[in-house]
Amino acid sequence: MKFSVVVNMARFDASKSMADVATEALDLVKLADQAGFDIIWTAEHHTIELTISPNPFQLLAHWGNHTKHARLGTAVVAAPYWNPIRLAGEAALCDVLTDGRLELGLGRGAYQYEFDRMAGGMPQGEGGKYLREIIPAVQRLWEGDYAHDGELWQFPSVACVPKPIQKAPPMWVAARDENTFEFALKNNCNVMSTALRRDFAEVEVLEDKFRSALSAADNPTGLSHATMRVCCVYDDPSGLDPAVEAVINFGRNFENLFKNIGTVTEGFPEPVDFAKVASRDEYKPENLAQNLCFGTPDQVIAKIEDYRRIGINHMILGPTFGLPHAMATRTIELLGDRVIPHFQAQKAA
Repeated sequence: MKFSVVVNMARFDASKSMADVATEALDLVKLADQAGFDIIWTAEHHTIELTISPNPFQLLAHWGNHTKHARLGTAVVAAPYWNPIRLAGEAALCDVLTDGRLELGLGRGAYQYEFDRMAGGMPQGEGGKYLREIIPAVQRLWEGDYAHDGELWQFPSVACVPKPIQKAPPMWVAARDENTFEFALKNNCNVMSTALRRDFAEVEVLEDKFRSALSAADNPTGLSHATMRVCCVYDDPSGLDPAVEAVINFGRNFENLFKNIGTVTEGFPEPVDFAKVASRDEYKPENLAQNLCFGTPDQVIAKIEDYRRIGINHMILGPTFGLPHAMATRTIELLGDRVIPHFQAQKAA
């Protein structure tokens, strides 16, 4: 079992300075590097305080100067916002600056609010065609001189400068649709998925899609499926209530952006009225307590054992969803001290 962690800089109002936000994120990154996480991920988002990362490569290069062991990844860059030449070069430079530790994750983009400002108002659902064209183009640019004549981009023969330290940094595709799983595997990309706040049955569906896509792609070797869950680990059960409160608050902000149904002022989304979502299963506290990786170390170990049982061998855990910094810090500490060693001991046995 591999373990990754998502660290996103975020704030819900201007009461905390950006300097403090950046310092707290770096503290979590350094702690995760010491705690034995395989990869530290961060996202790309624009004009939204809920996730502050207009250029994840800049952030990863900064973090690379403060880490030694963990690999560093984008989860994810939004394909429609990039030119293939620029993406290949910036990713390669990040790989150089992090001593060959880059993992490049890509997706089609999440929020119509961003598409209206970053992609000329293109419908978010059309982002998939950008993803499908840019991935093979970047792979070819890393190999050497390459000319491209596609539907979306055209350019004459050109070299990627610089070349990455790794011959080809591992690539990941964010997927929920089975066709996207299959595309990723056929293009030598790993898959990352999320069941969001849904129950464990959704994880089983995603793993089944991965297995089906493996077969359809002639069973390529060495590629994996990592799944992401929001996570809070605490010393005693009293930690559950603030974790549930934080994820509900984050969800109300996410709902606004994902469905493009509220205003954003000075970068801060207007949270959806809780009364409008309270009856939905994914907002019920008892369901969130069960579905997400919330619990004491023993409870979280038991939950992750269920993932391992169905074939998941890489967990991406996310403690930065509005938790108090002390709770996010303690989550990473307990994962490193108690949870990860449990699965390492299993492998050794």
